[in-house]
Amino acid sequence: MKLSICIPTFNRPKHLLNCLNSIYLAKKNSDISFEVCVSDNGSDYDVEKITEKYDNKIKITLNKNRENLGYHPNLLKTTHLASGEYVWGIGDDDLLMPDSLKKINTLFKKYPYVDFFCNNSYNLNYKFLNSFDKPFDTKNLPKKMEKFSKKKESFECPFWDLIDYNIAFDFLNLNCLNIYKRQMWIENIKHVNQELLKDRRPWSNFENTHAHIKIYANAFKNSKAFFNSDPITVNLCGVREWNDLYPFIEIVRLPEILDYYRSKGLDFKRYVINKNYSLRNFMNYFLKILFLGKKGGLNYVNFYRHIFLNLLYPNVYLSVFKFIFRKIKKILN
Repeated sequence: MKLSICIPTFNRPKHLLNCLNSIYLAKKNSDISFEVCVSDNGSDYDVEKITEKYDNKIKITLNKNRENLGYHPNLLKTTHLASGEYVWGIGDDDLLMPDSLKKINTLFKKYPYVDFFCNNSYNLNYKFLNSFDKPFDTKNLPKKMEKFSKKKESFECPFWDLIDYNIAFDFLNLNCLNIYKRQMWIENIKHVNQELLKDRRPWSNFENTHAHIKIYANAFKNSKAFFNSDPITVNLCGVREWNDLYPFIEIVRLPEILDYYRSKGLDFKRYVINKNYSLRNFMNYFLKILFLGKKGGLNYVNFYRHIFLNLLYPNVYLSVFKFIFRKIKKILN
């Protein structure tokens, strides 16, 4: 088995249906050997009724947790179900482009020595799909969609070169972009603190927010990587159930990713440049966190690590002017 597409899911039946259908449609354009591993996190509907629609079309392995274990424990479940040489962890709300599997297979054949592929994606508001029959047919996707990464060229590089806000503003946090060697992933799960993973409060610690980042950094820090600028997925925007926590994620959790990368070998210059970028909305997002209180993640903020130490970066101060400029522009418009 060459590829395992791993899908953690929870209470998103219509999105999961669309996701599986997009995989089936992509299969028609490729002869790659692949499987789909779905792990349901205790949904209140029968997931099997959806997966069984594709039993004779694609190879699906389904795991059903008795209760919601949290996102990352469920993601780890899917990778333990997998048997492919490569793993691709996608969201239940993601769509594969019709030619995605064909393009991935070409990359595997051309770069067999690469351990980690970062692939571009399109952004699309999920409401676009509402006017079409279910399951959604990816031939109906818009001709023009915004790209997640603005980087135009594809290239081979050391893994650390992927840590570039021009490639991914979230520093590889969006899991659906990444395809990697399964065995290297499995061998480095040991770096994740399993006790912290058990905390089911959304994004309450680094582990239950970015466990996959810890695995990436340890598994692939000495690896050859490849950035594919050609989008192979559609990332549906607006599906998040945790919108109130987004400012917290951006100015607290994303900078923490860079801190962890730095501890594992990211060079100082790359660290500082990307850390400064990650704080571009610092002041207005911090005010939002203060306003929302616990709902916005204020109780998870460490004022020394997340506030005081970040005062070294110019964007903390420039974010004030950026915020004011945006408000003035909005009023004038």
